[in-house]
Amino acid sequence: MSSIMDSVNQRTQLVGQNRLELLLFRLNGKQRFGINVFKVREVLQCPPLTQIPRLNALVRGIAHIRGQTISIIDLSLATGGRKIENLENGFIIIAEYNRSVQGFLVGSVERIINTNWDAILPPPKGTGKASYLTAVTEVEDELIEILDVEKILNEISPLKTDISDALAATLNVKSSAGKIIFIADDSSVARNQVKKALTTLGLEIETAKNGQEALTRLKELASETGDVTDKVGILVSDIEMPVMDGYTLTAEIKNNPELAKLRVVLHTSLSGVFNQAMVKKVGADDFIAKFHPDELATAVEKWLGSDSKEK
Repeated sequence: MSSIMDSVNQRTQLVGQNRLELLLFRLNGKQRFGINVFKVREVLQCPPLTQIPRLNALVRGIAHIRGQTISIIDLSLATGGRKIENLENGFIIIAEYNRSVQGFLVGSVERIINTNWDAILPPPKGTGKASYLTAVTEVEDELIEILDVEKILNEISPLKTDISDALAATLNVKSSAGKIIFIADDSSVARNQVKKALTTLGLEIETAKNGQEALTRLKELASETGDVTDKVGILVSDIEMPVMDGYTLTAEIKNNPELAKLRVVLHTSLSGVFNQAMVKKVGADDFIAKFHPDELATAVEKWLGSDSKEK
């Protein structure tokens, strides 16, 4: 199974073209799920797990993998299903989210598919706030579900969202009073984390669930004056989003005269040197790994206070 990841580094050209690759897997039933290949470090047969007292109920144990101790989360349990019983036949997807490495226990791993972000759609209406879906897509006439991993991780170990008192005392965003801070992220948990961190600064927040929704709204705001920066102070955008990803959204903004002066901060759980290169390629102003409220607030203040005419 490790060979399934061997060519990941050769696929980086997909990113920035509104394309991605999904690793497909199953939990207990027939339903197939997908995870972005760029989140995945490794896939392996489930190793022996060590039990530790007082672990979260969703964590089946810890594993020692390549010199690192990793918590193994049962994705079936985490999404309200029954636990994966046969560990010996299960697989572990080692992934990196929000500056940490986790192992996700799944029933089986299938293959990698190549698709477009515009084929990745928001979950059907009516799934409700309790749903763990962040997006869906169709492969071979079958619905593939993409889980909101950030929501799962936040339920296991909630992230701090408050800006530290020391930093809050030094920040000055008064010059941007009345301007919108625009947030684009498909994860409801991530949107709320960013919103809570920045609302404490007294900033007005508007959100969108994907890149296309954000672009449409920004164009509406720009049409009122001819320059979106008259209304919007900064855009904080995720990279992985259905319909239109953050790289494509940024490129669309920078190529539109009415939007081009808008500062764009890409805020993502994706990591690595490659993303830094993509930031420059599409013209984003900054790149921040999720999620640290002080770093986010510092970046927002920096770009709000910068001269938009420098470009």
